[in-house]
Amino acid sequence: MQSAVRQAYNASFTPEKYEAFLRTVNTAFGEECTFRVSETPVFVPNTLKKQLLRGVEDITNVIMQPDFRQRSQAALPAHLSVPNETAHTTFLQLDFGICRDANGNLTPQLIEMQGFPSLYFFQHMLAESYRKHFDIPADYHHLFGGLDADGYVNLMRQTIVGDAKPENVILLEVEPEKQNTRIDFWGSQQMLGIKVLCLSKLKREGKDLYYIDDTGKKIGVERIYNRIIFDELEKRNDLPREWDMLSEVNAEWVGHPNWFFRISKHTLPFLNSNFVPKTLFVNELKSIPDDLENWVLKPLFSFSGQGVKINITREDVENVDDPSNFILQRTVDYIAGVETANPAEPSKCEIRMMIVWDDKWDKPRLVNNLIRMSKGEMVGVRYNKGKDWVGASVGFFEP
Repeated sequence: MQSAVRQAYNASFTPEKYEAFLRTVNTAFGEECTFRVSETPVFVPNTLKKQLLRGVEDITNVIMQPDFRQRSQAALPAHLSVPNETAHTTFLQLDFGICRDANGNLTPQLIEMQGFPSLYFFQHMLAESYRKHFDIPADYHHLFGGLDADGYVNLMRQTIVGDAKPENVILLEVEPEKQNTRIDFWGSQQMLGIKVLCLSKLKREGKDLYYIDDTGKKIGVERIYNRIIFDELEKRNDLPREWDMLSEVNAEWVGHPNWFFRISKHTLPFLNSNFVPKTLFVNELKSIPDDLENWVLKPLFSFSGQGVKINITREDVENVDDPSNFILQRTVDYIAGVETANPAEPSKCEIRMMIVWDDKWDKPRLVNNLIRMSKGEMVGVRYNKGKDWVGASVGFFEP
């Protein structure tokens, strides 16, 4: 992963620089980050960059097909279908594990995908913070399509706020102050001027939605930047609410909830690309593969890797409660390709390509990236306890 740039970064790294960097990250949006941030960004070489861009193109070409909504209809639970669905998703996340191919070369392999927002504001701040405290080559980029910092924020503002006033736009979550990714909510609020609001604080009169601001003034809601995951919301019967999110209202969705289901693991079996591992619906299996050691069992609808089974047995597949809601995906071998200041234990990484599709555009646009680094069996906090040079990061791509 760009050995010359990597070696220069590692040689100049100090714990003092890292602590100063963390102070910037933890004060930029008014609250400390609740998850671990890595000591390093990832420097992505041009060869890998080109493959990632090709993978993005392969996948978005499928999502752009006129019949995609029909093919994805089975993924949308009837009891969670929200009216006024948009023509396409507004946000798209593609997570690629960085692996080795049969010839020993680096290759990205799609692991997950989401028709849902990601940490668009935190990731931009994170990249700027690395630049502030470490020597990042000036011509390496974390944004795409020729965007600079101002252009990126303006693009996100146009997509989320549109022609509305910021006060009439809400970021909607369930108890946002308790969410692990809340630092991005505060970044969205700071950079766009929108209101971060819990569903329990949202008021309704007929089809009109509003909230009460800090001065006691009634503020109408025109656009909803949705960050609520429905399967999490279903578990919160204790949460008071005047609106169930399923009935029609006079507000536009920015990130319509239906696309969380439509673009998900359910999409993976439809994809045919060198950068997508073979994926099968469990309920459509003609026979269980003999080499189950090379497969992973995943629920279609879960978040942050919950319910994923590795080292599976024939019984695991046969005893799935609802086969229509599970997939088998061929495993990939992550490569520990990021040399760290602890050279005996390099890091693995996943690269999320972060995409936006404004209603005014004829196709989606890649804008930013997110990286998760790991030294454990899987990418996730519980697999990396006590380890360093792991956690949240960002990619700087070779020009």
